[in-house]
Amino acid sequence: MGKSNTKLAIFDTFKTKGEDLTGEAQRQRAIIGILASNANPAERTRTGLSQKMAEKQGIAWKNIYSGIFRDLDEILLPMGIAEEDGRLPLQRGPKALQEKGIPYYHLTKKGILIALSINDIKNRENLLAEFFAKSEPKEKEFEKILSSLLATSPNFTYSIFKKYVKAFCDNKIKELLPFDLSELRDISDESLIIQKEILSAFVKLSKQEKEDAIKFLDKIT
Repeated sequence: MGKSNTKLAIFDTFKTKGEDLTGEAQRQRAIIGILASNANPAERTRTGLSQKMAEKQGIAWKNIYSGIFRDLDEILLPMGIAEEDGRLPLQRGPKALQEKGIPYYHLTKKGILIALSINDIKNRENLLAEFFAKSEPKEKEFEKILSSLLATSPNFTYSIFKKYVKAFCDNKIKELLPFDLSELRDISDESLIIQKEILSAFVKLSKQEKEDAIKFLDKIT
């Protein structure tokens, strides 16, 4: 897969290590994951993000602070994936900084869409509801079917978001918003073509043939 040409690196992998994500990809995913969670404001500052991630990795937070600062200030904020959500007052330090406070962040609608494409994020069902609560009329056409598919086929549903966001990272889609899954039609994705073929064929099978097909799939998955 290698590196994407966009600044968003959440799908970037090492060329020599197969599907292993780069450090930058892991860091950006972790930032998005924390901002997508119910983390308190202190945990959503640059320092708070660094401390939370460092604790999980068992390293000193100051070692990763500069990378997180860069990811926020050069990528996630300028791209409109995250934005300032408020400021926390400072008790010490320069007076001007105390008055200004320390910014903390949350995901924008675009950021929530990206979070839906990351498997490690736990609360994606809530995020999907939040995303469609902010959707425009044109985006609503996908809400009913995706919500229905989520109840029966969550892995398939989230794989669609992953393909959509990855297409953006690979410069195959110009913009993530407005949300338009029909953009995927212009991308030759073998797995989606196969899934469509199976689904189209399955609905035409007899009851016995459906049972046989399910037994067969159970043996190989």
